[in-house]
Amino acid sequence: MMMCEKEYGRLLRGTLIVVALCIAAVLVCYFWIDRPVAFFVYRHHINTIRIFRWLTYPPPEVQNWSALVLTILVVRRAWGPFVRWQKVLLVACLSLIVADDFRISLGDVFGRYWPQTWTHDNPSLTGTGAYGFHPFQRGDDIGSFPSGHACRILGFAAVWVIAMPRSRTVQIVVLVLCAPMLVSLVAMNYHFVSDVTHYSPLRFFGSRL
Repeated sequence: MMMCEKEYGRLLRGTLIVVALCIAAVLVCYFWIDRPVAFFVYRHHINTIRIFRWLTYPPPEVQNWSALVLTILVVRRAWGPFVRWQKVLLVACLSLIVADDFRISLGDVFGRYWPQTWTHDNPSLTGTGAYGFHPFQRGDDIGSFPSGHACRILGFAAVWVIAMPRSRTVQIVVLVLCAPMLVSLVAMNYHFVSDVTHYSPLRFFGSRL
């Protein structure tokens, strides 16, 4: 069923409220949480725990296969209407692709340094003491915010939760799969806390669109 104008209005108001709350949460993390957590991970070598590294592998792979899945679904449609799970899978793949492209644009807008130096001597908090946002600067060395992995995870998973709100099984599976992967991004010092956590409510509303 198509959403009427009133429903879109309510969704827009709800989204604006969530955006305001996310901004407040990011500010709190930026001044009081992000740096202590990043230094804690760095000093205690938490990012040497292999399981955290392994947990960061699935999101890019899901994105890599999304185009093929969409192609298969389009071909499948020639043999009849989709069943419910196929419709949800189609929207979830589209949501993931759009979310990641949106994230790339936001990365250029915010221009945030990374927690740790990983490649090409990129400036970072633990590596060079660089910390903060540098709006409208482009480059892989200043793309920490928002997290690409988080947007892929939540862009795909949120669709399933919204499409099947009464399925406890879906909710449990999403929680069990997503929560460890999101934690791993911080545990590996790939991202600050605010890079990851702020995206959850935004993806929920974005997926509803």
